[in-house]
Amino acid sequence: MTSKLIEQLAVVTDSKIVLLVIDGLSGIPDNKGKTEKTELETANIPNLDALARDSICGVTDPISPGITPGSGPAHLSLFGYNPLEYKIGRGLLEALGIDFPLESGDLCVRGNLSSMDKKGKITDRRAGRIPTEENIKICKLLEGIEIDGVRVFVKPVKDHRVVIVFRGKGLDDALSETDPQREGLAPLPVKPLGPLAAETAGIVTKFIEEVKKRLSNSFPANMILLRGFAKSQQLPSFYERYKLRAAAIASYPMYRGLARLAGMEILPVGGGEKSLSDEFDCLRQNLDKYDFFYIHVKYTDSAGEDGNFEKKVAVLEEVDSYMSGLLELNPDVLIVTGDHSTPSVLKGHSWHPVPIILHGRYTGSDDVFRFSEKECAKGGIGRIPATQVMPLAMANALKLTKYGA
Repeated sequence: MTSKLIEQLAVVTDSKIVLLVIDGLSGIPDNKGKTEKTELETANIPNLDALARDSICGVTDPISPGITPGSGPAHLSLFGYNPLEYKIGRGLLEALGIDFPLESGDLCVRGNLSSMDKKGKITDRRAGRIPTEENIKICKLLEGIEIDGVRVFVKPVKDHRVVIVFRGKGLDDALSETDPQREGLAPLPVKPLGPLAAETAGIVTKFIEEVKKRLSNSFPANMILLRGFAKSQQLPSFYERYKLRAAAIASYPMYRGLARLAGMEILPVGGGEKSLSDEFDCLRQNLDKYDFFYIHVKYTDSAGEDGNFEKKVAVLEEVDSYMSGLLELNPDVLIVTGDHSTPSVLKGHSWHPVPIILHGRYTGSDDVFRFSEKECAKGGIGRIPATQVMPLAMANALKLTKYGA
């Protein structure tokens, strides 16, 4: 279904849509652990199980079968934007998420504070997930850097994450990343990926050398790994495409940045481990003001990336504890899904399909009896591209008119 068709059929109504994205939701069985179940199958989630029985379910592919997505393209798919058409580097999303005042021509990149040994090998890609307070101190050590006339701003984001903004003339974002994606390897060199990027690659390389000097005594955060170079760009707005007044409720800056790029209003919530309570309170307080709410839950993904099976189960159970309150708000359509899979056994994103619940007065139900990967794969929605989630939500909220005579 093309975006142009959705724009033509979309109508303004009073109905409400809530999209609850449980980051890194699905997993695979831990065959070498105490259980041969996934995190979802292990978790005690009676409210989500009951919701699945009263809804229509299925699984989605964020990009395509077999393709492991990053968080950015996976979310774009859920929002109904083709991630192969809109390629947005993570650096831009992080900068937008912290409200950094970008200027035309700025080059943004996401950075991970990381640990590097004396041999130049990365021993921890996230510097032990240092707290944000320590991150702020590290960033102060990197103030005032200028390389070949290019000013460099290093700003804290959350935990070990930073955003770096290069400001100067002629910068190009066609650059390779430096993150080797696993411990025990040296950071990768920055390489130009386009004919005009060689000079920018040299500037970034000099920046990395300056970082190593300034952070030489700052272990465990004595290195920065760079991911997702990007310059500013725009998406078609959510309102243009869907006629929806949309709001985002997310504690992590990157996801706020992505929502802002789509034209959603960013609602203020707290951070830290208690952010889930803040997010659902925020929804309750603003329900009458918007047509569409995107709610993001981060810590399932963090636990999966850390290989912490039990922590991911615990976060799923915490999410479940809020579901009865969410249902009491009676949204016309409720979608519960993830942006991608993050199995604890793999300690990272994976290509596995993602379960989805679609609940509403007109959705009907199927034979799914609990919220899990295997059960949802049997559901009435079937296996669909994640880009089809928004049209299904719109239809079941009676926000699409008939096509043709």
